[in-house]
Amino acid sequence: MVLVLAAYLGGALTILSPCILPVLPFVFARSELPFRKTTLPLLLGMALTFAVLATLAAVGGAWAVRVNTYGRVAALILLAAFGVALLSKSAADWLARPFVALGNRLMQSSGGGTGSSTRSFLLGVATGFLWAPCAGPILGLILTGAAIAGPNARTVVLLSAYALGAITSLALATLAGGRVLAALKRSFNTGEWIKRALGAAVLLGVAAIALGLDTGVLARLSSGGTNRLEQSVLNLLHPGAAGPGGATNGTTQARGTGESEQAGQALPVEGRLPPLTGATAWLNSPPLTPEELRGKVVVIDFWTYSCINCLRSLPYVKSWAQRYQDHGLVVIGVHTPEFAFEKDENNVRRAVHDLGIDYPVALDNRYAIWQAFGNQYWPAHYFIDAEGRIRAHHFGEGEYDRSEQWIRQLLTEAGYQNLPPATGSVAAAGAQAAADMRNIQSPETYVGYERAENFSSPDALAQDRAASYHAPQTLALNQWSLDGEWKVGGEQAVLSKAPGKILFRFHARDLHLVLGPTADGKPVRFRVTIDGAPPGSDHGMDVDSQGNGIVREQRLYQLIRQSGEVRDRTFTIEFFDAGVMAYAFTFG
Repeated sequence: MVLVLAAYLGGALTILSPCILPVLPFVFARSELPFRKTTLPLLLGMALTFAVLATLAAVGGAWAVRVNTYGRVAALILLAAFGVALLSKSAADWLARPFVALGNRLMQSSGGGTGSSTRSFLLGVATGFLWAPCAGPILGLILTGAAIAGPNARTVVLLSAYALGAITSLALATLAGGRVLAALKRSFNTGEWIKRALGAAVLLGVAAIALGLDTGVLARLSSGGTNRLEQSVLNLLHPGAAGPGGATNGTTQARGTGESEQAGQALPVEGRLPPLTGATAWLNSPPLTPEELRGKVVVIDFWTYSCINCLRSLPYVKSWAQRYQDHGLVVIGVHTPEFAFEKDENNVRRAVHDLGIDYPVALDNRYAIWQAFGNQYWPAHYFIDAEGRIRAHHFGEGEYDRSEQWIRQLLTEAGYQNLPPATGSVAAAGAQAAADMRNIQSPETYVGYERAENFSSPDALAQDRAASYHAPQTLALNQWSLDGEWKVGGEQAVLSKAPGKILFRFHARDLHLVLGPTADGKPVRFRVTIDGAPPGSDHGMDVDSQGNGIVREQRLYQLIRQSGEVRDRTFTIEFFDAGVMAYAFTFG
């Protein structure tokens, strides 16, 4: 219910976003007509189209994006004709002639008529194709959850709530606009001029959309204040959905700082350990069941191997497994992938080996265990007692001492005695070292167009095709850009022709980038600079002091770890071989 309310409020806030401006003329152009017969059907048509397209985009992949592209072209043609009709009465009569003839035939065959409600609804359906790309953190949360869980009733309800919120604010604005227009018409007899002005506004909107301003310049403008307002609503209604190091689009992948809900010494019963039968494979163990685990205290760790927050919590999870394995504790890592390459069993097997994980790991490629827990976070830890009851949970990084106290309490309840001393601090190096949270001012940033934000370039992102990009002379904080010939897909960008660069203006001690070699596994050479110079002592574990490195496998690469003062810096990575895949920036 909380997410439904957040979705509704997020939709209502879209009217404050500049990226909604191109569709407003189509709505206001009918504001002086009867609301129930014209504006309301138009808004419902918009909501229906949006909900359908958003669902398809979430669960259908790139083909749905192409469907939306073709729909936008058709919608632009229809709405351009609508704008011309407002400008010229003769043009309106000419455009309406075939529809009038069709209406007459329908009336003769059915004895009724298709009133303006039907026409308004169809116009709203067309407008919905133009409105669909507008999105903020709350919509990102819904769409990513839909992509993870697949088509289900919850997705439909959330998308419908978002659409209803948007048309509510549009309806209120239209009612107010209608009153203003009616007053002008009564006072100055300027109805025809207003109609022509609205027609011109519609054509300007069509031009703006055709030039890509709605998803380019206006979308970037909207990523500031409006998105922050949406994120505030999301944080208020759903605490822990994103943190300083977390998912920047407010998605269900809330890789953020710790959030715990239990207080005091008594741990409540939150539910039962669900079946673990949905795993596609198990590493370090045969498949485990709740029945086999009865009598043991269990920690379930939801993680994925390219997640920086998961990596930073991993030393503590490993310490718990090693310290208490002979005292009744079983740790199970549930590896639930975010990117497609994390579904590859060989990739996960290599990561488990390299990270020194020896406890059982379930590969949750179909998100079956994730959904059984109702989980929404990476990392997420669930603490189960010896009777198979979930007694506590913690989302994100941090509060490791409290988590270990819960483990010790549950072991004591189960009758285990002579427990070893508590872990205390854990030494960790590289990407697994604790973040400098006080200095993180840059959010997790995705390179694929499905969740890309703050992209800055004279060239708009081209979807699923190779295009040339040019980096701007300067970048503002948290803006990033491509340079060279890249093919940007839904979740990654692939360098089509070497050399090519990615630039990012950031503020954090550490900078990481999830990278992969060529599709056929060939390594890719690269060099990193910071403010145009080799990183020197500020290099990360995956580059040398001159900034040189090689992408050999699909994983998170630590490229910068500043040893001195943390301030705004410009990061550049140049690739010398084509085919490299870039997925997401994270910071620490």
